Order: sequence, then C-alpha cells, then structure tokens
Amino acid sequence: MSSQALRMSSLFLRTLRDDPADADVDSAKLLIRAGYIRKIGPGLYSWLPLGLRVLNKIEAIIREEINAIGAQEVHFPAMMPREPYQMSNRWEEYGDNIFRFKDRHGADYLLAPTHEEMFTLMVKDMYTSYKDLPVTLYQIQGKYRDEFRPRAGMIRGRQFVMKDAYSFDIDEEGLKKAYLQERGAYERIFHRLDLNYVIVHAVSGPMGGSESEEFLAPMPIGEDTFALAPSGKAWNVEALTTPESEPLDFSSIPAAQVKDTPDSTTIDSLVSQFNSLHPRQDGRPWQANDTLKNVIIAVKHPDGNREIVAIGLAGDRQIDMKRLEASFSPAEIEEATDEDLRKHPELVKGYIGPGVLGPQGRSAGNKEAVRYLLDPHVVRGSSWITGANAEEKHVCNLVYGRDFEADGTVEAAEVRHGDMSPDGSGPLSFERGVEIGQVFQLGLKYSHAMGLKVLNKNGQAVPVWMGCYGIGVSRVMSCIAETHHDDKGLIWPAAIAPAQVHLVATGKDDRAFHIADDLLHQLEGEGIEVLYDDRLKVSPGVKFKDSELLGMPLVLVVGRDAVNNGTVEIRNRRSGQVQIVPLEQAFHTVKETVGQLK
Repeated sequence: MSSQALRMSSLFLRTLRDDPADADVDSAKLLIRAGYIRKIGPGLYSWLPLGLRVLNKIEAIIREEINAIGAQEVHFPAMMPREPYQMSNRWEEYGDNIFRFKDRHGADYLLAPTHEEMFTLMVKDMYTSYKDLPVTLYQIQGKYRDEFRPRAGMIRGRQFVMKDAYSFDIDEEGLKKAYLQERGAYERIFHRLDLNYVIVHAVSGPMGGSESEEFLAPMPIGEDTFALAPSGKAWNVEALTTPESEPLDFSSIPAAQVKDTPDSTTIDSLVSQFNSLHPRQDGRPWQANDTLKNVIIAVKHPDGNREIVAIGLAGDRQIDMKRLEASFSPAEIEEATDEDLRKHPELVKGYIGPGVLGPQGRSAGNKEAVRYLLDPHVVRGSSWITGANAEEKHVCNLVYGRDFEADGTVEAAEVRHGDMSPDGSGPLSFERGVEIGQVFQLGLKYSHAMGLKVLNKNGQAVPVWMGCYGIGVSRVMSCIAETHHDDKGLIWPAAIAPAQVHLVATGKDDRAFHIADDLLHQLEGEGIEVLYDDRLKVSPGVKFKDSELLGMPLVLVVGRDAVNNGTVEIRNRRSGQVQIVPLEQAFHTVKETVGQLK
C-alpha cells in the first residue's frame, strides 16, 4: 500500500473519544472507537480500511499455513439451495439458527452457516477413484447464523468470516493423518498471531462425526467453560464425562420406607423436614446430597416429535442445560411445561420418584412411562431420599440397583471444582474461553448422506472418509483485540498490525513535517509499513491519543525536539518503553526494533 493510502490526512477514519453505549466488551468498544469497524445492526458490522488491513493479514497467515500442508482454496456462494442440506438433515437440525428464505419462484434457500454438504458434493462430482485422493479443500468467506442474542461484538455475530477446510481420504488412517496435519497448522497459526490458546476435547454437535477438539482462547468474557486436569488435558464442559465408580455395598441399608413430608416440594424444605421429622440414627444431619431429585424436561427432536424425559441427579447439583443438550444433539431441550405434565398424571409435581419412571413404570403396566436417565454421579448401590409419587410423601433408603433401575445415564449435572477428571489424574479446575477454532473427524457421516463414494484398488465403490476444520477469522481478530490492549487503546501484534510504525508529526514548524517525510520514505523503502499522522492543525495531544488508541506496535514522534535538538521519540506500545534517540540514528533504531518485533 502506498504512503498516500496510510496518511491520516486522507485515510477514511474517524476515532471516537467515548465508548459506544451498546458495546458490551472491550474489543468491541476499542475496534469501534479506533475506526476499524462500525456497527450497523445486532450482530452486524461494516469493515473500514484499517480493520480490513488487520483482517487481510490474519487471512494471509492462515492461507500460508494451510497451503503449506497441501490444501487448495475454493470459494462457494453464501446463498445455498435447500436440497443439499435436506440430504444431510441439517435443514431441520439447525432449527431457528439459520436464515431461510424463498426466491421469487418459491424455491427454498438459506444463508450458509457452514458448507460441508457443498464440499462433499463438489468432490463427488469431480472424483471417482482412490487415485484422486487424498485431497483437502478450504475457503475463507462470510457465514451466517441467526443468533438469538448477538453479543460481544464480532465474537458472537450474525455474519462472520470463517475459514473452513475439508479433507477427503480413502480410509480412516488417512483421515487421522489429515486431522493431525490441520491441527498442527492451527497451532502454528495461533502462535504467529500471538494468541494464547488451549486445546480441549469437545463434542461434535450438529457437525456430527467422532473425534473433535476445540481451540479456546482463555478470557473472562468467554461463553465456553473448559475444565483442566492435573495431567494438563482439557475438556469443554459439554464434552466432560464422569469416571465410572465402583458399585457400593448396600447390604446394611434397611428396606425403603415411605415418610410423611408435608410442604416439601423443594430440596431445602425436604432436607429440613427430614431432619425435623425423621432424623438419622447415626446423628449426622440429612443433607442435600442425600436426596435424589427427578427433573422433567422436554426433548424437541428434529422431526418435530416432543418427548418427555426424566433426569435423576443428586439434590445438591443443578442441571447444566448446555451439557444436557449436547447429550441429546441434534435435538433441543427445554424445561417441561405444565401442559407436558398434565399428559402424565402419574407425575406428582414436587414429589416425583423413580417408582413411576422408566423400567418401574413400564413393569407396573404403563407402556407410556417417561424415559428415565440418571446422572453418572448416581452410583449403583447408593441410597437416596426421593419422591414417593404422592402428595407430601417421600421415600428414604431407596437404593439404585436394588429398588429401582433407569433406562440409562446422561451427563446432566453441572460440573464443579473438585470433580474427578475423566482421565483420573485428579480434581478438575475451570476457566472460561472463546472458541477460535475446531477440528472434527467427521468420518463417513456426510459421505453416506450425500452418496460420496470412489472406487478402491479392488474396483469396489467405498465411502470417503472426511474431516472438517474451522477457524473463526473475524472472531480471532476480536479475541486478539480483547487480549492485546491497555487502558489507552489497542496494541496489535506486529504480524497483523495495520502498520508496524505510527509516525506522528507534531507542532507548527514545517521543518518537523519535512523531517517526518524523510523518515517515512526511508522506512517504506525498507518495506516497513507506516501509518503517518500528517494532519495539520491537529493538536499534539489529539495525535498522541489517536496513536495510543489505534495500536501500532511502535510510535515515532517527530516534533519540536527534532527541529531544536535533533532528537526523536520512539514509544513501544507493548513494553511501554520510551527512547529518545538522535535524528541520525532514528531510522536504524526503528528498523532494528521492527525486526525484533517480528
């Protein structure tokens, strides 16, 4: 880009002194204030010249690393017909999260949230033999999702820039090799972007497939909670599994007994009533973790069927709806309504127990008994206080495996500090993060759905093994802004800054601007990108505030001291270091410092 294009006297830029009223995170506030983006609607942003320079540099780093592992770039339309997504069932599975519309002929279309179907059909159209494989294709383009509640600027928007890649292999071994190559490229990309990340085990969700890992950028504003084990392994909370416990010996537990528990529809009131009316013989008070609560939820399946399911878990734990929904994906879940409960009169609200659920309900002759799933923390052989399916009555000493069974288990409870890690290495701790990338071993899901087969060495038609790999490019930019700033403004890593040097000419003496012009030509002659504040009749204070807000790695100030004393000031935005150097050394000092930044 020419020096004229990055002269602030002509650059399409307006900075703001105050934070936008509707910006809810630092990155959105700073990117808007610094004139990188402008908000035009909920979850929708326009890109301005400086913002596009940063975005393009991020994309260039991604392309370099992805091309280096042999991937080839393609580009699809954002507007997609219904039929491919119908083939994979995702037209229904995405629910309200996609933008659907009809053209003038009444045909259904969507704005693509992702392009697995189209990549699969493209390879199906062009390749027929194992000799054509392996191949990895990718694109960088806009994606669209109808977020119910857009937030955090471009971190969760309705339109965003995404890099998505897809590998195609003749067998599972080839898929695993491609997966590791892409995973390694992601590590190099985020390292070059100076963005801290943690790789966590994840669930595949609507994408399908088997193995999946997320790259999360740790930060307090993150919507994803991930768990860390002493071993160093990490999991997205939705992907956590509870280690299986050995069954307990229940031989000394007396027979189950029904007790009167007036006005005990909550766990707190139940515990209080039992301690008052039915104290333990060993003198220990009853606690919430002695109770088994049974929560009724509604599962909304993609085919429109609404299923009522009971979830059993210890009374001292809460249901994590995100974890539970991950277990039921692609279905959606919500709390059961009063109307749902009226369809099952055996469910006595506040006093629901295993006796009418799942296997017990069916063995009692109720073929429509609600399916009953237990959280894995409910260990076989454990004894519980739980509902007796009658008003103001509960049962105690009810043993799982002796007195009741379930239809299965489901990861339902909120995980908490101190829970055992899935690998058994010790208790878990938790942090929050933003998902910046994810890699999937899709396997054969889309090949089966779309009929993608090639002939193997024996001339047999076999399905192709696929992997999928995504990076949220615009989200990455926001995360970098979120983690690379101070109270004065942005501090871009040199690799993606709009320019490496912000040259500020100040004062009323034309000689300062002539000196700055000479430095500009020297720096650009060495390939160093410069943002030159050559604005006349703008005060030094305003220029300095803009230089801090805009976030170039180095600020080179040429003002009165350059004219009177032959010195210039070099400010390092990241370290905060300020150097006063003779004018004749300014070029070489800046050049050397820029080299160190890279």
